[in-house]
Amino acid sequence: MIDNKGYRLNVGIILSNQEGNVLWAKRLGQNAWQFPQGGIKANETPKQALFRELYEEVGLTAKQVQVLGATKRWLSYRLPQNLIRYHQKPLCIGQKQIWYLLRLTGKDTDIRFDKSYSPEFEQWEWVNYWKPLDEVVHFKYKVYEAALKELEPLLKKSRPARTVIHRKAAPAKIYQRL
Repeated sequence: MIDNKGYRLNVGIILSNQEGNVLWAKRLGQNAWQFPQGGIKANETPKQALFRELYEEVGLTAKQVQVLGATKRWLSYRLPQNLIRYHQKPLCIGQKQIWYLLRLTGKDTDIRFDKSYSPEFEQWEWVNYWKPLDEVVHFKYKVYEAALKELEPLLKKSRPARTVIHRKAAPAKIYQRL
């Protein structure tokens, strides 16, 4: 779905693990890494698109993640001139996105790229929350930065408390030197 200004409506997905790292995925056949994202269809809400895209791109269902939050407003970027398909109607000049922060509640092995007829990714890894800013393509940088900044407090707030077990140390033996 493309709005009247030429922006394709889209959802971005930041998937975290229990340690607060995020899923960083390599596009199929390219040396380009990104967060999963995808278009919103005419009959969908952003949240419905989120779960459809999550399954199509990463193989996860709503039961395998916890939604921690979403950006409060649309974040948009323009495509570079060489990536705009001027022959397509309606003309798309960029993306307008709602970003979601999720936590994986399933296992790493639940992440699969073969749930779609046309997979978009071929490899993934857990990376530091801020690493994507070092690698994202230049025209998406400001959107990634805004989404990560806005959603970071939700990740910190929702981190599971770590159980710390305090053990009483065994008494130290005292040796007297003769």
